[in-house]
Order: sequence, then C-alpha cells, then structure tokens
Amino acid sequence: MKIIEIQGRKIGTKYPPFIIAEMSGNHNQSLERALEIVEAAAKAGAHALKLQTYTADTMTLNLSHGDFFISDSNSLWKDQSLYKLYQKAYTPWEWHKPIFDRCKELGIIGFSSPFDETAVDFLETLDVPCYKIASFENTDLPLIRKIASTGKPMIISTGMATVAEIDEAVRTVKASGAMKVILLKCTSTYPATTENSNILTIPHMRELFQCQVGLSDHTMGVGTAVASVALGSTVIEKHFTLSRADGGVDSTFSLEPDEMQLLVIETKRAWESLGSVHYGSSQEEKVSLQYRRSLFASQDIKAGEVFTKSNLRIIRPGNGLEPKYYDVLLGKQVKVDVKKGTPVSWDLI
Repeated sequence: MKIIEIQGRKIGTKYPPFIIAEMSGNHNQSLERALEIVEAAAKAGAHALKLQTYTADTMTLNLSHGDFFISDSNSLWKDQSLYKLYQKAYTPWEWHKPIFDRCKELGIIGFSSPFDETAVDFLETLDVPCYKIASFENTDLPLIRKIASTGKPMIISTGMATVAEIDEAVRTVKASGAMKVILLKCTSTYPATTENSNILTIPHMRELFQCQVGLSDHTMGVGTAVASVALGSTVIEKHFTLSRADGGVDSTFSLEPDEMQLLVIETKRAWESLGSVHYGSSQEEKVSLQYRRSLFASQDIKAGEVFTKSNLRIIRPGNGLEPKYYDVLLGKQVKVDVKKGTPVSWDLI
C-alpha cells in the first residue's frame, strides 16, 4: 500500500504503527489540563494528539426531550441531553492554537476531527496537517467532500458503516482529489468489548479498498490494538487521559499515561516481530545449533568393534552426525580407537 507522510512521519506497513492519543473531552474544560494531556502523550511516546472540533450548536439542537435526550440505561451518558453533553465535552476553539503549538514544541502532530464545514474552515486557518472523520460522521458525504477538497491526508473511522457506506466515503474522497486516505476499523460502543472488535476485518478492508487500514480502539487495555498490528494495522487511535479517576466524558475507556507508553512499546514490538517468511536458522540462531542433539561415542571403542546401543548415544551438544543416522550406524565397524565423548563422524567407520 502507498506510504502516507504527515509532517515528516511516514505511515505504512514498513514503519512502526502510528499512535494517536485522542483527547476528546478529557480536558474537563480546563486548558491547563489539556496542555498537561499533550505533555503526557508526548512523554508516553504517542506520535499524534487529536482533538474534536465542534460546538454544541454545530452538533445538535438545544432540546432536552425525545430524540435529543439520552435515555439508554446502558449508555455512559444516560439521562443527559445531547446538547448539554456536547457543551461539557467540546474543546473551545480558542484553545486549539495553544494546544497545537504545544504539540509542535514537543514534536508530536496535532490535528482534529471537524464535525461540520465551519470547523474545517477554522482548522484550515491553523494549517492542520491532516483530518480525521469520526465514525458517526462517515456517512456525511458533504463534510467528507469539504475535507477532501483540502488535499490533506484523511483518516476515516468506519464504525457502524456497511461496505457500501465505506465505498461511498472512499469514492467521495477520491472524486474530490484527495488520494491519501487511511481507514480505521472501529466498534462504536463505549467501551467496546474484545468480542465485538472483529479485527479480522482489517486485512479484508485493506484488500477491498486498496488503502491502509488501522484501528480506532475503544476496548479496555492494549491487547486488541497489539493484535491488530499482526493483521496489518498501520494506525492505532486510543482515547487518552491523565487519570480515569479524574472523571470526564470519555475517561472510562481512555488509557492513562503508563498504559499509553505500554501501547507504544508493545505495538512497535509486535510490528518488529512480523519480519518476513523465514525458515531455518537466522544469523543470530547459528550459535544455538551446537545445542541440538547429535551422535556421540558414550564409551571407549576399540578399532574393529562396532557401534551398539550401549556405546552410541543421541545427546547434546550438536557437534556429531545428526540423530537421523543412528540406525544407519548401529552395527557399523569403527576403523580407529574412539574415546568416550567423541562426536561421531563418517571418517570413523
């Protein structure tokens, strides 16, 4: 698949997974905390930090009944109106520049998910290097078209989307002139369970849409994300907070700094371990060949005597003939005196 480069960082199967720390609303309406989250993400080794750019008014209507009220008893956000939830979770637009500036200072990529066209226009004034389409917006083709028109790399979460819907999104991107697109397998439940992650979709999606595929992961821990690397995941996004105990709209399924660091380390190890198809001993393993079993004289043997089960054994180390010749050598006469502990070779018979 085509390598995609964002601010000098290359993304593709030939490179370690690109790790995105999603701040979302975990700043708890404190710019100071938001900047601390940036610093913690950079320290943990994340390659990028992502915001969400919207206001309550660009997301929904200021109503608190019917369709605009969350009554689902299983939701983390039950008994709230959509409007008040977005008021609590949104990142003030005037915070974006200081947050992105801190990202630059610390050497990580700052970008965002815009949720309407005004957010795209605003983010363009900040010259963000790429864009993310959230799962709930992946059917908003006018928004996708607007973002694609910038020509910048796009990352699209595919949560809930059918194959046809993903195809529509990808076709819209390409028709608008943007060719750098990465799809993220995503399960849009919060938190998601490992049983519903279905990451075997990743290689299927890659072949189907001929583009890079990663994972937007809402499960607890890092196991699913690490496993996705073995399936070709090139980008991994996880929600991030300083401490789940501090609360916040997405804190329940967010990683803490030590867990983010573990994610960075273990996904890189998983990527390194893939290597290539290889059989036989590697260069590093050659020294270990001596510890295989082989044929040795287990007693002193006089010239003219034969190998028997008493004086010929299959033991370590591996300096003698291979064990597969054991039955061949039994009964064969030795032509020289052989001391106990001598590795057996063909010139002894």
